Amino acid sequence: MPPATRASERVRIAVAIIAWCGVLLQLWLSLKIAAGNGKTWPTGLVAYFGFFTVITNWFVAVLFTLPSLGWKSGLVAWLGRHSVAGCATTAILLVGLVYHFLLRELWNPQGAQWLAYGIMHYVVPAGVLIWWWLESHETALQWSMPLRWCSYPFIYLGYVMVRGEFTDSYPYPFINVNDIGLSRALLNAAGLIAVFLVLGFGVYGIARLRKPRGEQA
Repeated sequence: MPPATRASERVRIAVAIIAWCGVLLQLWLSLKIAAGNGKTWPTGLVAYFGFFTVITNWFVAVLFTLPSLGWKSGLVAWLGRHSVAGCATTAILLVGLVYHFLLRELWNPQGAQWLAYGIMHYVVPAGVLIWWWLESHETALQWSMPLRWCSYPFIYLGYVMVRGEFTDSYPYPFINVNDIGLSRALLNAAGLIAVFLVLGFGVYGIARLRKPRGEQA
């Protein structure tokens, strides 16, 4: 096994463990908050799975755990490991950037919540980026992959908009239809997808750069 691959495997395992710690800690906190507000645990779960941060950290946790389980078939194998991982890498980088530049000043988490936020918004994105850089990327990625990866935020945004119609709540202020109106929310959503696309091409560029010599597509 090449040294870079050995290093990427160590990082993958570490990221998987940290991501699981983050999502499970946040799950416990979300259910605790729901109970403290007199709400049921299903209500807490609905709120928990409304966040792009949570869903994407779950995506990373599961994807980075599967190789350790010897999982060789199914959706990831069909689409190609690096294709799906590229989507996850792009999404988790968006998580970190949006939190740092748009949301960090709006919230003041304390204690366990501060730890969960730090793991999901900073540690996991940084770990995934390091892993993506260390990967040898023997599998060719097509230039159109970042365009396909955009289906992930599209599906999420469609989900939260429909969810908001039923729950009358939105997970993030920049897509809160109740506060800023549908037109502004959709404009902000389009901007986020544009940022996702730019990040996606950056992730694709890293894969091209790190591809073994003589194998550039």
